[in-house]
Amino acid sequence: MGPRRRGRILAMQSLYAWDFTHAPAEALSEFFWLDEKDSPGPDDTACAFAALLIAGTIENIEVVDVTIRGRLEHWDFSRLSRVDLSILRMSVFCLLFMKDIPASVVIDEAVDISKEFGTDDSFRFINGVLDGIRKNIDKDI
Repeated sequence: MGPRRRGRILAMQSLYAWDFTHAPAEALSEFFWLDEKDSPGPDDTACAFAALLIAGTIENIEVVDVTIRGRLEHWDFSRLSRVDLSILRMSVFCLLFMKDIPASVVIDEAVDISKEFGTDDSFRFINGVLDGIRKNIDKDI
C-alpha cells in the first residue's frame, strides 16, 4: 500500500474519532491509537499527508458538511454511517480545496477505502455523492 493510500486511511480513521471526540487536529495527527506491535507503523510521508487531510477537513468542516448535505437526496445527514461520513468529509475536502489531486483519483480512492471499511453498499453511495459534487464543481468553473 502506497503512502498516500495509507495517509487517507489514517485520516479517515482520525476523522471518525473526531466525530465523537472533537479532539484537536494536532492530537489526532499523533496517531497514538496505532499499535505498532501488530503491524509496522506508517511512514513519515503517510503521516504528513494524513495530518494535512485531517487539519484541512476539520478547519473547513462547515463548508464540507454543507456540501455533503447539498448532495443527499432522500437521506438525512444525521443518519449517515460514521465511517461513510468520515470518508465523504475527507474526500469533499480534497475535491474543494486540493485542486492538485484529480477528482477522479479522489473518488476512486474513496470508493476503494469504502469497500474495505464500509458496508456492502457504501461504495455505491459514496461514489454517487462525490460524483455529484464533482459535477457541481466542474459546472461552477
